[in-house]
Amino acid sequence: MTASDRLIVALDVPGLAEAGRLLDRLAGEVRFFKVGMELYNSAGPSVIELVRARGARVFLDLKLHDIPHTVARTAEVLGRLGVAMFNVHASGGVEMMRGAAAAASRVAAEMGGEPPLILGVTVLTSLDRGSLAEVTGADRAVEQAVVQLARLARDAGLTGVVCSPWEVAAVKQACGTGFLAVTPGVRPAWAAGSGDDQRRVLTPAAAIAAGADYLVVGRPITAAADPARASRLVLREMEEASRA
Repeated sequence: MTASDRLIVALDVPGLAEAGRLLDRLAGEVRFFKVGMELYNSAGPSVIELVRARGARVFLDLKLHDIPHTVARTAEVLGRLGVAMFNVHASGGVEMMRGAAAAASRVAAEMGGEPPLILGVTVLTSLDRGSLAEVTGADRAVEQAVVQLARLARDAGLTGVVCSPWEVAAVKQACGTGFLAVTPGVRPAWAAGSGDDQRRVLTPAAAIAAGADYLVVGRPITAAADPARASRLVLREMEEASRA
């Protein structure tokens, strides 16, 4: 894959009009976009149609987490929408994840296409060891928790996981190099100091060096004065790291 195949830009905007303007500004530069809860709950499936109409792919970041039947039925819906990638919380358990994978594969077979890549969300990049302990009641390294959830996702038949760049090497060692690692928490050095709520972050070059398959980048690109130029800077850094 080229760098432009591996960069996913987060369309973290409040509505369809804002998404359209950002897509216009990134036309010809970015081919993969993440649609998260804010935008999807505002615009619904129409935003997926909008992105796909521009010839780009969609990572639908809804972090599904419910009983297995509900998640499986939702996976069928997402498969019919034509998203390239979506995620579920790995903490929902093997049965839930396995049901999502089976449902998406079944829909793809009916439609004569490839099933979407399904990822297990491990530990959010906004959490560190202390905040993870508050949530789980267990004081353990974040990497330990990520690897445990990644193994569950692999055993359930998912394509890969969402994790911070810090845990990519451990996930690859535990689950194999073919198991995808999709990493938010990517911040170019020139964007440092822009401050946000993510704690476990690395630069694009460091994430690629760690073995990340896809990088999710939001505000360093979308909040830049010139998003197209910012995306080109990120892509260049990714390309140089891939050649190193």
